[in-house]
Amino acid sequence: MLLVMGLGMQMLAWPDEFCTGLVGRGFTVARFDNRDVGLSTHLREAGSPSLPMILVNPAAVASYRLADMADDAVAVLDALDWRSAHVVGASLGGMIAQTIAIRHPHRVRTLTSMMSTPSPRIGRARIRALLTLAPRRVRDRDGFAQRMVKVFRVIGSPGYPLDEQWARQIGRQSYDRAHDAAGVARQLAAINASGDRRAGLAGVRVPTLVLHGEADPLVGLTGGRATAEAVPGARLVTYPGMGHDLPSELWPAMIDEICALAAERGAPT
Repeated sequence: MLLVMGLGMQMLAWPDEFCTGLVGRGFTVARFDNRDVGLSTHLREAGSPSLPMILVNPAAVASYRLADMADDAVAVLDALDWRSAHVVGASLGGMIAQTIAIRHPHRVRTLTSMMSTPSPRIGRARIRALLTLAPRRVRDRDGFAQRMVKVFRVIGSPGYPLDEQWARQIGRQSYDRAHDAAGVARQLAAINASGDRRAGLAGVRVPTLVLHGEADPLVGLTGGRATAEAVPGARLVTYPGMGHDLPSELWPAMIDEICALAAERGAPT
């Protein structure tokens, strides 16, 4: 099972306990850093696109597209010597997962798209959430840890308590591995420059699950609904009180859904 994380977040944002839960159900689980975050390649020579340009004319400032990020994920499968995998993506990771299913259908056993959208024009972020995610430089690891707490206070789940200790820990660990505000801007430009995937998703034939929070301020529920409507036979599961994060209280239910989907394609892998 390949886990693909979202905008500006490193593979650490897949909680260890969530991964352990999947392993306990018989899966071999891989998570990785997308390009421009963590320990993966940073395209620093491409510079840092400004937020106004990302919003107004992303094609002019994007140094790559989601298709490139999807190909990166397939390269991870190649490195692992996996012919195919159950692909699970959250947020930007969901967009990448969708793109893998479109571009490399034979590599995808099942597709799970979490808190994502098939188009940057669907499920648009509330202004406060968007501004909170705007790339900012911080002075040190404690400053970045506090920024993570502030971000999740805005985009997180109003129906569930925020684990501030976890947010700070992920912030410090991420800062120590690689902090690159410009990399986040480049990823955001890739999202907006990649356009609408609904036509491509109409051709997806693998079992597909869409998970979405009903209180998501960053990618509205319309994004999840549009994803499910675009993929023939896809199933949509929504969670009241869930925002744009992974509340630990929902992990058992989410894992059950993902495993039930995978069972449609046989034994875990």
